[in-house]
Amino acid sequence: MKKLAIALLGTTALSAGVATAGELNLICSADVVICERLVTEFEARHSDIDVNMVRLSSGEAYAKIRAESRNPQTDLWWGGTGDPHLQAAHDGLTMEYKSPMLDELQPWAVKQAEVSGWHTVGVYSGALGWGYNTEIFKEKGLTPPKCWADLLDPALKGEIEIADPNSSGTAYTTLATLVQIMGEDEAFEFLGKLNENVAQYTKSGSAPVKAAARGETGLGIVFQHDAVAQAVAGFPIAVGSPCEGTGYEIGSMSLVEGAQNVEEAKTFYDWVLRPEVQGVMPEAGSFQIPSNKNAKAPKEAPDLSTIKLIDYDFAVYGSSEKRKALLARWDAEIGGKPAE
Repeated sequence: MKKLAIALLGTTALSAGVATAGELNLICSADVVICERLVTEFEARHSDIDVNMVRLSSGEAYAKIRAESRNPQTDLWWGGTGDPHLQAAHDGLTMEYKSPMLDELQPWAVKQAEVSGWHTVGVYSGALGWGYNTEIFKEKGLTPPKCWADLLDPALKGEIEIADPNSSGTAYTTLATLVQIMGEDEAFEFLGKLNENVAQYTKSGSAPVKAAARGETGLGIVFQHDAVAQAVAGFPIAVGSPCEGTGYEIGSMSLVEGAQNVEEAKTFYDWVLRPEVQGVMPEAGSFQIPSNKNAKAPKEAPDLSTIKLIDYDFAVYGSSEKRKALLARWDAEIGGKPAE
């Protein structure tokens, strides 16, 4: 009788139109402030979906999704550099999806989707460079670097921070950029010398410039928009763009293969590509170039037309084989261990 009562209660609830709230398990690989703002905005407009968000750097996100591949706990992965998203696509960890918003996106965002076999899509873009603390440089009589080569100046010993490319998409983009500019052997020779000036290898890609903003280090190698965010917040941070040329990211988004909440994930996916949603990003301190053609780029965002960008090969450096090989060599020769 008790089981029958429960069954009848369930039937009554359904017939009365009582809806069960949906869920969305989201990994966000951008700055936590941006992640929280997106979740707040989404839940305000989709009150029937509860978002469980965890903030992980790009490398950590890829590792988590790979580890859970037999029993996925994540539905959607938003943000972070495109290389690990492309690797996830190559490894069959994400699913094909063509959003109805594709026609509104910038060519580079659509190309990212095409390269991945429609397993990921571009959500923002930004150029690699650095941010340095102008007060520290003035106090110590340091010369602001204009080129990658300038970062090897012995006067900068202990003044540079960069993330670990195993956990950080920013740092992997740096590694892949240097390889494309210099050649692989020359790039690792450069990184070995740079190691002499590195105070710390961080887990998060934006952490180095935040440390510079706090006066804990002189310079952080980061995406330029992360340096801009610190300057806009009032810290004495100036932005640098390498004279030899630099790489850039296409921040991406992917649906996880085997996701438990596919429809909720697609709802978020389509929503976050809308111009009005991308337009609120600067309010959360995000100064990337948005992927929707109708979204206005923040006025503080670095002007990509004035930056010497390399022809970054996303297909090659986002491939599983190349990424694994470069990270293995970095572990063997650099190892994330600063010079004593």
